[in-house]
Amino acid sequence: MSAAFGNDVSTFPDFPAEIRAPAGTLAGVSGFQLHFSSQEIFTPGDQVDALVVMNPAAFKTNIADLKRGGILIANLDEFDTSNLDKAGYDANPLDDTALLAKYDVHKVPMTRLTRDAVEGLGLSNKEAGRCKNFFSLGLVYWLFERDEKPTVQWIKDKFTKLPNIAEANLKALRGGHTYGEVSESFANVFRIGKAKLPPGKYRKITGNEATAWGLVTAAKRAGKNLFFSGYPITPASDILHELSMMKNFHVRTFQAEDEIAAMSSVCGASFAGEIAATASSGPRHLSQRRSDGPRRHDGIADGHH
Repeated sequence: MSAAFGNDVSTFPDFPAEIRAPAGTLAGVSGFQLHFSSQEIFTPGDQVDALVVMNPAAFKTNIADLKRGGILIANLDEFDTSNLDKAGYDANPLDDTALLAKYDVHKVPMTRLTRDAVEGLGLSNKEAGRCKNFFSLGLVYWLFERDEKPTVQWIKDKFTKLPNIAEANLKALRGGHTYGEVSESFANVFRIGKAKLPPGKYRKITGNEATAWGLVTAAKRAGKNLFFSGYPITPASDILHELSMMKNFHVRTFQAEDEIAAMSSVCGASFAGEIAATASSGPRHLSQRRSDGPRRHDGIADGHH
């Protein structure tokens, strides 16, 4: 939506390393970073001006990335005893006076307000709770004077066959926007003008997409077919997804049952004369204790590097 408005943008999806980590734990935190500007930008940035955290684990994992004086929006409802314990807190960090002095802190009961916004649509508490991301999005849209129309249309298109879910998400989005407007808890709103960029067609590309295109290009220049085998695991799955759409470039993809099978098939394809590749993601390290020295860590190949 910011790109459609005319801002320059750069994004960074942050996936958890663990597979199915328990909800509310540090290992299960995921996030998405967006840098949008009225000037040309080249990276998502190392620090953020505004941070939205949905639970204590997200707070603990990401608070160091927030600039001093930055805006912190926290879902107050999730900072209960159970979630604080999962994140390793003895006390609620949102009550820390040092934190309040360092950042512009806004404690918003998002879960409760979202349920209020979607009341009467027949959703369960769990289903209603899932809409709180749109509530927070609506609040951020108000804070940065974003036009919500593209998102409204996206919701309608996405949930065409689930009209009650579409309506719930729309109500949550508008509820967040209304909260920002009437709560009077924010001292400032921000307007980011259009970027002064040369006219033309622009697109974003992730490292995984670039990897896929690079493999196809290398195979083409070598006069070979490309064979890619992989076991789906975030974030390396994106390479498999991208290459599976490139059959017109003589690309063959194979979704293996595990990483060992993927590597075995790659070896076979390589011996057969194809350019062959695989990718995986390493959420853990192999550790080996040696008698003649300190512990050595051998990192498993990481698909997004």
